Amino acid sequence: MKPANPSSIDLVLRETTQQSEPVFDGSLLHVRRDTVLLPNQRTTTREYIVHPGASVIVPLLEDGKLLLEQQYRYPIQRIIIEFPAGKIDAGESPLAAAQRELTEETGWVAQSWDFLGSISPVPAYSDEWIHCFAAEHMTRQHTRLDEDEAIVCIALTPEEVAAKIASGEIVDAKTICAFHFWQARR
Repeated sequence: MKPANPSSIDLVLRETTQQSEPVFDGSLLHVRRDTVLLPNQRTTTREYIVHPGASVIVPLLEDGKLLLEQQYRYPIQRIIIEFPAGKIDAGESPLAAAQRELTEETGWVAQSWDFLGSISPVPAYSDEWIHCFAAEHMTRQHTRLDEDEAIVCIALTPEEVAAKIASGEIVDAKTICAFHFWQARR
């Protein structure tokens, strides 16, 4: 996000796109290679992933526990604990994506939603933004997992989540950030 009025620091740091070309177009990710003009008037190349964005949900159950998921994440070859989340579909708002993903992945529907904040998880090589929401006053319905998803839901107390983050058992960045946003609002 660029500032409305360029400041002196903006003029010192801003890189200007000279040329942009697609490198790869997949079903989820797109890779681009841009030639940019640096503030020192030299040019260089920037490669980055174009991502549609995502939403993550901190679901609070009536007993005070938080609803999380266990899911195998192929790129890191391990099962991780994370909050429900998913990409934003074309034309969908971050809140609509959060509401859809919560129901699809967990089978729960929330009556109360609170925006917690947004994060840029890997700005060095992706333009992705993840929008964090808290969900409360939930009722159980039916899951509608995608064909390529296998998820096990678990409920943990906030203290258990904090302990798993501190011990390194929870490593998912969006989960850690969303949890800290949620804790700050309590």
